[in-house]
Amino acid sequence: MTSEWIARDVAARPLPVAPETIDRIIVGESAPIRQLKRLIAAVAVSDASVVVTGPTGAGKELVAEALHRASGREGPLVAVNCAAIPAELLESELFGHEKGAFTGADRARIGRIEQANGGTLFLDEIGDMPAALQAKLLRVLETRRVQRLGSNCDTPVDFRLVTATHRDLGQAIDRGEFRADLYYRINVFTLSVPSLAERACDIPLILARMISDHLCQNPAADAPHFDLSAIRALSSHTWPGNIRELKNVLHRAFVMLPGRMVTARHVRDNLLGMAMPDLLDDDYILPEAAPHAAEMPSPSAFHDALAKLGDIDLRGYIRDIEVAMIEAALDKSCGNVARTAE
Repeated sequence: MTSEWIARDVAARPLPVAPETIDRIIVGESAPIRQLKRLIAAVAVSDASVVVTGPTGAGKELVAEALHRASGREGPLVAVNCAAIPAELLESELFGHEKGAFTGADRARIGRIEQANGGTLFLDEIGDMPAALQAKLLRVLETRRVQRLGSNCDTPVDFRLVTATHRDLGQAIDRGEFRADLYYRINVFTLSVPSLAERACDIPLILARMISDHLCQNPAADAPHFDLSAIRALSSHTWPGNIRELKNVLHRAFVMLPGRMVTARHVRDNLLGMAMPDLLDDDYILPEAAPHAAEMPSPSAFHDALAKLGDIDLRGYIRDIEVAMIEAALDKSCGNVARTAE
């Protein structure tokens, strides 16, 4: 059974969990993201191990969070970046240790695997895990028991494993850098996160969420305003750093252009080119506030039209209406993402 066949089969099923749970974490309505959300919803309710693949900065950690939140598991989501912790410390970090297990171990400490009991263990960049630890992790997955460093006792653990990597694990196996038996143990299901360039139409929604989050954390901040030309310039960028790069661009806009109108030229020269803007430029003047929109039609106005239809995909129909309303709001606000979000 090919992964393409599985994806088509999953896309045809009703969602087993409320999509709002996933939508709150993963922003976007592009076709690749809608497909990813459906796969997350289908897999989340099982205990199957998942490998999340995708380019650096694409949001693999958000997929892990969405899987955990939608799973209904009562334990915590425990994340470990295998590439960020030195190899000599990673074993203790994962498995824990008893007092006196090594120099400096002045007290017992439970590891991240035990901390994830009842929840989800997320191992980011698992492709960088040393071979010796790969063998120990495989044993934990097979026995569902973990042994701390310096201990002879096994502790039972119940966790859901989610791993992520930007590396090709198949090639790593061929080079002898990754264990094939561990790969087949962790890769029950693969979720591929698209690059930002593949979902550029989601940029207005992502920007709106980022601006909202930034203002929640910094209420005194003065948000920049992106006009339609700026959105188009952002959408045409290749985004080698993906969503992480977009977040950096927005932070520059908050610093360089607080409360100002951002155009395509400013995206190109200042936010991507890193040149300081000329704050006396007329292009930075905000437009007059748009007049209030006409009153929306009453929901009862749709009754006659909908009564003439046969069976419809109500969720999809409502989603399409929402997308159309967002696009209309962008037009009315001249591409001003923050105003559109409001």
